[in-house]
Amino acid sequence: MTFNPNSDISGGRASRRGRNTGIAVGGGLGAIALFLVAQFLGVDLSGLVGGGQGPAPSDAALEQCETGADANERIDCRMKGASASLEEYWQDAAPTIGLEYTPPQDFILFEQAVATGCGNASSATGPFYCPPDQTIYIDTSFYDQLESRFGAEGGPLAEMYVVAHEWGHHIQNIAGVLDSTRDGQTGPASNAVRVELQADCFAGAWAAAASSTEDPEGEPFLQPISPEEYEQAIGAAAAVGDDRIQEATQGQVDPHTFSHGTSEQRVRWFATGFEQGVGACNTFEVSGDRL
Repeated sequence: MTFNPNSDISGGRASRRGRNTGIAVGGGLGAIALFLVAQFLGVDLSGLVGGGQGPAPSDAALEQCETGADANERIDCRMKGASASLEEYWQDAAPTIGLEYTPPQDFILFEQAVATGCGNASSATGPFYCPPDQTIYIDTSFYDQLESRFGAEGGPLAEMYVVAHEWGHHIQNIAGVLDSTRDGQTGPASNAVRVELQADCFAGAWAAAASSTEDPEGEPFLQPISPEEYEQAIGAAAAVGDDRIQEATQGQVDPHTFSHGTSEQRVRWFATGFEQGVGACNTFEVSGDRL
């Protein structure tokens, strides 16, 4: 998905954090906090570990990323552009589902390891949203793994789908969904799966509106999605399905441990959001056999 070259992405909420290992766990949280976050996000946070005392992290604000042309050229700028578009989208979309929007505290790009409000994270964690500090974390090398290990085609919209999905978790957090659905259960119709599928649906709703979402000067951030770009986005959604990942990593599929949904479910709920909008994303009202 191509940014309009003249669009203004300078207001995007994204920064690059320098590599820093062995940093103190933020907010006094440790293994217990990580367990709780994993329970209500339905994600594997085994890449998050506690650390000792160390220097405070420093963030670079990506000030070189100002226009859509920058976003088309560099992945850091593309992440910042995606965040600028998502900010504008959710300011308008949140009230339609009865929610007063407040933005994430930050969107951090990192390499190898990073300190978070949920503990210290390694790249093995994958992209995630940390509720205690209301921040999204992505090591952009994840996109290479998505293609090389899990067979996604890649492309700009596929990359931004991941950002939009994690932004969806922030929406769930400020709406109280993450807290109210926390029960520690897994399985095909579990709350953990419903949380993830709703975030996919939110991502689809944003993607459909992205070419009409405008910067402060009235310039659309993004150009209309091509059929090829749409296929790349749903390919990324399929690549992170529980069945696909379990088959690739352990050679067999165990539905009882599903926490994110199958490839088919993730594609279908992204398409639901894309075709029907954010109002169609209440995965908690759908019976298990229709999920």
